[in-house]
Amino acid sequence: MKLAGMRTLVLGMEKSGRAVAEFLRAHGAVVTPADRKPLALPGFRLQSEELFDEAWDLIIPSPGVPFDLAGLQRARARGVRVVGEVELSAPWLRGPVIAITGSNGKTTTTSLVGHILQAAGISAQVGGNIGTPVISLTETSRDDQWNVLELSSFQLETVQTFHAQVAVCLNVTQNHLDRHHTMAQYADAKGNLFRAQRAGDHAILNADDEWCRGFAPLTQGTPAWFGARNIRGGSVWLGEEHLMELSEIPIPGRHNAENVLAAGFAARLAGASVEQIAAAVRTFRAVEHRLEFVAEAEGVRYYNDSKATSVDASIKALDSFDHGLWVILGGKDKGSDYTVLRERLHAKAKAVLLIGAAAEKIAGDLKGAVRLERCDTLEQAMAVARAEAQAGDTVLLAPACASYDQFESYEHRGRVFKEIVGRLK
Repeated sequence: MKLAGMRTLVLGMEKSGRAVAEFLRAHGAVVTPADRKPLALPGFRLQSEELFDEAWDLIIPSPGVPFDLAGLQRARARGVRVVGEVELSAPWLRGPVIAITGSNGKTTTTSLVGHILQAAGISAQVGGNIGTPVISLTETSRDDQWNVLELSSFQLETVQTFHAQVAVCLNVTQNHLDRHHTMAQYADAKGNLFRAQRAGDHAILNADDEWCRGFAPLTQGTPAWFGARNIRGGSVWLGEEHLMELSEIPIPGRHNAENVLAAGFAARLAGASVEQIAAAVRTFRAVEHRLEFVAEAEGVRYYNDSKATSVDASIKALDSFDHGLWVILGGKDKGSDYTVLRERLHAKAKAVLLIGAAAEKIAGDLKGAVRLERCDTLEQAMAVARAEAQAGDTVLLAPACASYDQFESYEHRGRVFKEIVGRLK
């Protein structure tokens, strides 16, 4: 793609948008960065309806910008090319790609694949939704190096030609309906990862997930299935190859066994042996903010799962514990149904501590199933837990919501949680 001289509008000036603007300028494009909030950047414009109607050759919306904005639809109707960062990266990214998506477990699985390949001496770089934008990885990409990428539905909804030699979908559960509107549209965005695959590629799919099974007809690659079929008698199997014992996996929860399976299949295709995969899994530690053990204070254990921004992610966190839970729920609602938490919370939780903008909706969905405490803020919730939790109990931050009502990000929310726990110690 020739970028020199192209008039480009980059929408959203978070990490991805800034990286795109830098890349475009380096390739000679005339770049106009835009955001809803004023920023001191060269050529900056405030995002407005009128801005979309100017004469652009290319518009790059950041992942946080809805692809169905009226202004973007008008631009596309005029013939303006509108693509996301991942699609923009496609012609410039050298080397084979392992791309990982799913409603839950993406970051853990992506990190684990990178960890396994590094331990096996296989050259790889890791990025995407996990940290380094894909567009920034193009600079350091090589023909003999794997690109291990975490990709969200926001990134995938604009993908057309981006090609992953190994495409992984861990699961598709209720999430981001405030953005995608329906489950079908949400799943369709993830399905784009498989539509661009070719003969000789591989699709690693969760056999126990109905939406994942629906991706198999979309790919020209060869499907590899993982799920309950791979866990037999306490042992974990990669197809017909014994990988390890379930008890050897150092990160808790049945869902993490599935993440290990998906990562194992991907790493195997990248050239790692079963022995190398098992050895690397044994040394892997939970990613920050993902069912992360923080500390024990006065016999009470504290776990930070701030990345549990969907109901299904919170279910997976709850399934990792037996009883004695003080669960912190709430934040910015994403159009979720919280009633599916009732049975687990009734069985395992001593109380639910409600915070943030979604507290009222969650309280309505959970009323009568479990003790509910309206705490408003994370600090207040932790004060209640500190006062009432007893030795042997667990305080679990697994909010089932986005963080943007009170925090900059789920990472910010998790850091605040850990800071409060640190003061308790």
